[in-house]
Amino acid sequence: MPRPPSDAEFSELVQASWASLYRTAYLLLGDRAEAEDLVQTALAKTYASWSKVRTIEAAPGYARTTLINTASSWFRKKSWRNERPTQTLPEQGVTHDPSDRPAVIAALAQLPPRQRAVVVLRYYDDLSVASTAHALGITEGTVKSQTSDALARLRALLGDAVVPDTLGAHHD
Repeated sequence: MPRPPSDAEFSELVQASWASLYRTAYLLLGDRAEAEDLVQTALAKTYASWSKVRTIEAAPGYARTTLINTASSWFRKKSWRNERPTQTLPEQGVTHDPSDRPAVIAALAQLPPRQRAVVVLRYYDDLSVASTAHALGITEGTVKSQTSDALARLRALLGDAVVPDTLGAHHD
């Protein structure tokens, strides 16, 4: 039986995965401070369960799953607000067509939390329908319907040039 990773390996995990976890958290939440809180909370939960992680190779996936599960629990709270008006959009950490970034972030912020989560996990983290369903604790059918509804909303907000009608048609 493999030994659990060490504290030093946890420190390495934090250094190696912070940026990726933060980008995912930011896309899920749409707020820098809340994204940082989510990553910190997820990493604290990961460390609390560190002895359950069997290999260092499994650790990044464990941390990401913990982040997604934590975000999902935040979405279920009655105090969760779907929109946060701001004067300026925050800088982006993902490299895409720079001219589309502000509009995409603003459009993501207008989606309900679950729709935002499926879009981020499917198209940013490139998870399959099954992996997204497992990560969010929902059925594959719910992932598909939420993705379809989210993409339709994003197309309405951004246009077909940014969200082509073919997006989502064949992405498993």
